[in-house]
Amino acid sequence: MTDSVARLRKIIARLRAPGGCPWDREQTAESLRTSLLEEAYEVVDAIERNHPADLEEELGDLLINLLMQAEIASESAAFTLESIASVAAEKLIRRHPHVFGTKGKFGESSADSSEAVLNQWEEIKRAERLAKQEGEGDAAEISHLDGVARAFPALVRAQKIQKKAAKVGFDWVAAQDVIDKVREEIVEVEAELAQPATPLHKQRLTEEIGDLLFAVVNLSRALSIDAESSLQAATDKFTRRFLAMERQLSPRNFFANLTFQEMNELWEQAKRVEKFKGGCR
Repeated sequence: MTDSVARLRKIIARLRAPGGCPWDREQTAESLRTSLLEEAYEVVDAIERNHPADLEEELGDLLINLLMQAEIASESAAFTLESIASVAAEKLIRRHPHVFGTKGKFGESSADSSEAVLNQWEEIKRAERLAKQEGEGDAAEISHLDGVARAFPALVRAQKIQKKAAKVGFDWVAAQDVIDKVREEIVEVEAELAQPATPLHKQRLTEEIGDLLFAVVNLSRALSIDAESSLQAATDKFTRRFLAMERQLSPRNFFANLTFQEMNELWEQAKRVEKFKGGCR
């Protein structure tokens, strides 16, 4: 372990120790879940902005969260930072037999493409889960959909689940088939909108909207487009244009004083300016 990582680890241990920081001492693995997710998202944001200095800082914040989790676990003797690193190292070796030449119950491999490596990785993961359950006497069913955390953002989770189903052949043949499915789901949403407004209607409408979103994710995947990135880009575009609208308004002539038609005219103007500058249409 490098001196800087060892120093950071000691600082976190000091914050958690008697006489340390009251806030840090109160934290649990559960209470830090939100922070862990937020820091991971901020790392991704720094990567997308191509800002090395921010990325370095955000990775540091993420590392603090990881070391905090390890420290909390070590206090109850659940596991330690060393055991985390050991398990991770063994997993990498076990799942890269084409690199390390490892043999055993998961076999050996000479995977020579990224696709072959990913397929092998999934096969080894599935075999590992089966072996673990057999060893623990767990009779729970092994599914091809295992390994996708429910805590993923909904679009990411939907895409991962669909990819896993596709690996065993449960997938649309062509993108046009998915477009037809999207249209079908829109028709079902419209049919439900025509029903009387009741609690059951709201529940069914929620379900139909979910089906529509799931179908759109399928369409994105069929076209080899990442649904999460695509929606992020669309949200960024909306934000740019909305900010352009705001810049056209004086403090005394804000949105509250405009009709929808006037706002829409500002929106179209923002689109034209963006198109003129070579932005996204």
